[in-house]
Amino acid sequence: MITLYDDIQRSHAPETFLVAGRPQPIPEKPVRIDMLMRGVGFIGSQVETPPAIGNDILALVHDQRYLTFLETLRERWAHVPESSDIPLPNVYAIQRASLPPIGYPEAVVGQAGYHLGDGACPVTSTTLAAAKASAACAVEGARRVAGGERLIYALCRPPGHHAASDLAAGFCFFNNAAIAAELLTRAGQRTAILDIDVHHGNGTEAIFYDRADVLTVSIHCHPRRFYPFFWGYAEERGRGAGEGYNLNLPLERGADIGIYLAALETALQRITDFGATRLVLASGLDIAIDDPFKGFAIRTEDFAQIGARIAQLRLPTLVVQEGGYPSESLGNNLASLLKGLGA
Repeated sequence: MITLYDDIQRSHAPETFLVAGRPQPIPEKPVRIDMLMRGVGFIGSQVETPPAIGNDILALVHDQRYLTFLETLRERWAHVPESSDIPLPNVYAIQRASLPPIGYPEAVVGQAGYHLGDGACPVTSTTLAAAKASAACAVEGARRVAGGERLIYALCRPPGHHAASDLAAGFCFFNNAAIAAELLTRAGQRTAILDIDVHHGNGTEAIFYDRADVLTVSIHCHPRRFYPFFWGYAEERGRGAGEGYNLNLPLERGADIGIYLAALETALQRITDFGATRLVLASGLDIAIDDPFKGFAIRTEDFAQIGARIAQLRLPTLVVQEGGYPSESLGNNLASLLKGLGA
């Protein structure tokens, strides 16, 4: 099994994010890479660096003005009088889906409120390069899985599933899993995304919500009292042509492997009914019992069960790294999942 990773991804190293209005140490930091790489080492996976990608690939799922915003943000922000080092909005585009098309500001402060969805997407001077390198891992993984390779692990960091077409949020800037799914679909595959992160993949849902050609399925902690709060409810089934092609399976906080496997059976049956020929597994290891976000109670040995059950689909699978934050078990949990998948 091949692991795809580019050391440029390590350069994104913000120190804080906002929690309850206060800056707190950010768990999405480069040390995650070292922990995940230990897991890669446990299974003896070969590590390769993917080719770089350009905006043409990112634009398959992301709006051009969002890409332009990220490219120019740091330089423009520096010209705002008395601005912070890290761009942070002081105004947000509330209910912006109802705004008329002309309601897009020219001022960088306004654009920050339009494109930065929360206080957990700090843009540093190296963020763009790291996020592009992260997306490149998913792109190369999609290419190989489209070509028939059975299992590829894309060590994508920063993660991606909270990023929508024109929005960064929740540590995410480019939606790696969505880009991979789009490429697989354009290659003629019937593609399903299974998101097992403890947080709902709201950006992925938004990107495909009106489409029937990509199935999106997410098992996550119920958003009534858990990030991202506003998305991830069972009633969200898709819209228009996409109705019935989005499945959310929210679980109560503290769910153990028994509860989890029951939801997974529902997810896998929907993927089978869809007739998927390729699977993108948005792999959030933050379902672990000792993860800092403390959503679920999945133990290291449980990850092997999850992987083994997914493997029974017998689909060529791209594993895209999402959450999973510094903990003693992180590397072991990755190894356990990948072994269960057949690595």
